[in-house]
Amino acid sequence: MRIAMETDLNKIRKLSKEKEDENWEFRSFLKGCDISEEKIDSIVHELYQKVSSEIDCRTCANCCKEVQPVLDQEDIERFVKCSGISVAQFKDRYLVKDEGPEKFVFNKKPCPFLKDNLCSHYDFRPKDCRSYPHIHKRGFIFRLVNVIENSSICPIVFNVYESLKGEIKYYDDS
Repeated sequence: MRIAMETDLNKIRKLSKEKEDENWEFRSFLKGCDISEEKIDSIVHELYQKVSSEIDCRTCANCCKEVQPVLDQEDIERFVKCSGISVAQFKDRYLVKDEGPEKFVFNKKPCPFLKDNLCSHYDFRPKDCRSYPHIHKRGFIFRLVNVIENSSICPIVFNVYESLKGEIKYYDDS
């Protein structure tokens, strides 16, 4: 199957806005359909492999510009290993408290470690960054709110979600 890719971020933002109602309807369909969670995951993972093999994240880096990953203490300790400053200094200089105990996010966008569309601390990046855009994980239907939000940010998410609509035929009964 050949997937028609959209990689222009301006078009993706515009199309995501135009398709907002459709995306929420499709989310509702997926949550209530008779297709198993495992089958949906299998389809999504196959689409993810195809789409991500054709998109170079280093030419985009929009996630680093728009998303604020959540860092826990382990992420922070790993990150400071390459920064040359203490945990307290790192928190003070780069982070703000997030919801939840010992959870933090970067204090500005884009990420302060983004340099020429590359992470200057790539080997030490937080778990949230390592797993973004998260659609390769199991339990896709339980993360659909984030998928819809990320479809306007990430070309991979946008193209996978749009392709999924074509893969899973659904009908509006209303």
